[in-house]
Amino acid sequence: MKRIGFLSFGHWTASSHSQARSASDVLLQSIDLAVAAEELGADGAYFRVHHFANQLSSPFPLLAAVGAKTSTIEIGTAVIDMRYENPLYMAEDAGSADLISRGRLQLGISRGSPEQVVDGFRYFGHAPAEGADPADMAREHTRVFLEILKGEGFAEPNPRPMFANPPGLLRVEPHAEGLRERIWWGAGNRQTAEWAAHEGMNLMSSTLLTEDTGVPFHQLQAEQIERFRKAWAEAGHAREPRVSVSRSIFPIVNDLDRSYFGHEGNSQDQVGFIDGGTARFGKTYAGEPEALIAQLAQDEAIAAADTLLLTIPNQLGVDYCAHILRSLLSDVAPELGWR
Repeated sequence: MKRIGFLSFGHWTASSHSQARSASDVLLQSIDLAVAAEELGADGAYFRVHHFANQLSSPFPLLAAVGAKTSTIEIGTAVIDMRYENPLYMAEDAGSADLISRGRLQLGISRGSPEQVVDGFRYFGHAPAEGADPADMAREHTRVFLEILKGEGFAEPNPRPMFANPPGLLRVEPHAEGLRERIWWGAGNRQTAEWAAHEGMNLMSSTLLTEDTGVPFHQLQAEQIERFRKAWAEAGHAREPRVSVSRSIFPIVNDLDRSYFGHEGNSQDQVGFIDGGTARFGKTYAGEPEALIAQLAQDEAIAAADTLLLTIPNQLGVDYCAHILRSLLSDVAPELGWR
């Protein structure tokens, strides 16, 4: 395990029990937490994207702000739902955010998860082609996006432009060199992990897999990672891929931690249904540092990945989330081989 970052879903609610009661609160606190995480020595600040919900949505203004306020931490998404995206406009936004952060953007994209409204992407002006489904549309948007990120010209220039053009076909600007190699696919199962490898994208695997073979979650996820790496090698890509897994991990080092997460000590995997199929959800890890070290050392997927993303309870506020990160980085992570 080489890198550890946090993953925020960016929830807000007007409840008096929440430290994030508005979209403004979440956005500003997300920036503050990224700054705090960098100061603590964490490696990444990642944000989930949901539409039509009281959660983070359009990621690029936030990523650009985080990039301007930090200097070393990776910044990224986990993940952007490609059903909703205009790939060319997205390439412009991503290029800008990457240049502002000086090449620190790690962009997680995917087909997306069930949303708050039916076919919400249609309200954004997107519809699958005849005979295709939304997953096909997401992959087509991804194909175009990845092609655009190569930085090659494709658009016919105006023979009488307002400003002088360079010779040849024009590309989307700004172009961020190297961003194509920092695109990740959020794969929900083993098959989509193999597809991501074929397409030359890094692998993101969350606390949910949209399949179940009866084995513990971490073993199923470890098999997903193994199949991804095998497919990557078979595809003949020149570079080494990266792999991240997400986990809910809460070191209990004081009474406040115990009041929040003490009841999670006996957490187990859960099996349910999502998108009409069986899914397996990974358990929450909560306990004193010594117990966590022993449990996490048995997690085969964490051992197989190079990046661990910690899901954080953002509504508990910046200070408490920073406390969770501090506890894990100082009391748990070094014993698991971090750095």
